[in-house]
Amino acid sequence: MRTYTDQTGYEIGLDGLPLRIVSLVPSQTELLFDLGLNEEVVGVTTYCLHPEPKIRTKTKVGGTKNPDIDLIHSLKPTLIIGNKEENTREVVELLRDEYPVWLSDVNNLAEATSMIRSLGEIVGKEPTANWIADKINERFLIFSGELAERGAARPAGPPQVAYFIWRKPWMVAGGGTFIHSMLEAAGYLNVFADTPRYPTFSQEELRRYAPNQVLLSTEPYPFKQKHLAELREIFPKATIRLVDGELFSWYGSRLLRTPDYLRQLRALLP
Repeated sequence: MRTYTDQTGYEIGLDGLPLRIVSLVPSQTELLFDLGLNEEVVGVTTYCLHPEPKIRTKTKVGGTKNPDIDLIHSLKPTLIIGNKEENTREVVELLRDEYPVWLSDVNNLAEATSMIRSLGEIVGKEPTANWIADKINERFLIFSGELAERGAARPAGPPQVAYFIWRKPWMVAGGGTFIHSMLEAAGYLNVFADTPRYPTFSQEELRRYAPNQVLLSTEPYPFKQKHLAELREIFPKATIRLVDGELFSWYGSRLLRTPDYLRQLRALLP
């Protein structure tokens, strides 16, 4: 038996490679398919959307917070992959009574690439996982260099941004989150950096802040064009736009696309 320690410090043991995997995290589900585990993945959540043609044939075990435990039992998994934030402690502990459950805990780019490498080792796909992690680091490094050159040419300072993830109540991405780390990577100054995790605010409380950029994420709340007017009332001087939530918050192989997306966003700034 081989043992592996997950990103929460929990140790699991596996007899050989896992041949029946249930993934409870959308971004990690996509990673598993990109590692070539088309047959090994047997169960996913209803929020696992990519890669669409392959995900269509897999058993949907429910949501990330409330999966169908009996349905998971029926799949006879040899490995379950989850995340400390996206899955509840109660669900994880219940599943750990029966199966090896490996949890990620990702709050920045370094932890994301570490997760990718670790999963690659567990599932016997180290070369592919290392290539993905290396390529992600390379693309972010190139983008960071471009931002440094642009900052030297435009000494006005970084754009101050507010990133909204929910409505009723208004909820933003604060410090210590993966989204915050992506905002930093894009050269933004998060006006909520001093507030932990995902704080909620009333409209009056929000008016105390003065971002010049307001980003409305397409997930978890599906912000649409019609919501821009609501935020414009709160931040009349800010530029408000919709952004692809997956490219700010998914920490698997989708990160290969993130630097180019952030580059396009920054190009919209004056």
